[in-house]
Amino acid sequence: MATRIRLQRHGKKGKPFFHIVAADSRSKRDGRFIEKLGTYDPTKNPAVINLKFENTLSWVQKGAELTDTARAILSYKGVLYKNHLLKGVVKGALTEADVEKKFDKWLKEKEAKVQSKIEGLSKSAEKAKSDIFKAETAAKEARAAAIIEKNTPEPEEAPVEAATEEAPVEAATEEAPVEAATEEAPVEAATEEAPAEAAAPAADTTEDSDKKEAPSAE
Repeated sequence: MATRIRLQRHGKKGKPFFHIVAADSRSKRDGRFIEKLGTYDPTKNPAVINLKFENTLSWVQKGAELTDTARAILSYKGVLYKNHLLKGVVKGALTEADVEKKFDKWLKEKEAKVQSKIEGLSKSAEKAKSDIFKAETAAKEARAAAIIEKNTPEPEEAPVEAATEEAPVEAATEEAPVEAATEEAPVEAATEEAPAEAAAPAADTTEDSDKKEAPSAE
């Protein structure tokens, strides 16, 4: 009987949740299984994996087949790496102490990477939240400014324009008498000088009459 480590789907629609099981390869995907080895929740970031490490390693050492997803999960948790190191012990390349030392070092590096990823995701989430808050604040201020501008009455500019247009008319009205006086001045001067010019010919007539009378007296 071939044994396969695979996933069984559970959870609601759109929120999958999987059980990691060791089952007969001939059974249905969600059918009977031999042993439940852990759970896998892909809806979280990073994904949450709970695994019975030693039991799973035992099934791998016995030659259990792995689906692609199960292989990725076991590699992520270090089951496959530990199995590789134990094969080195069988071949005499490593001791059990070397295996534990190497595996502990790998675990620490893996945990550091996971923790770094979690911190990075947390910072990204906080930044995204801050950006959303700033955008919402700016939108509210813009809407408030638009409402104030809409409700503010426009200033009346008509009286100012009327006063500006009437100013030249008033100036022209005030200057009209000055122009009239300027035009009438020559006429009055001509009228006053007219009698003087008329008197001059009268004097000439008297002198001519005297001249005419003088020969007759002789």
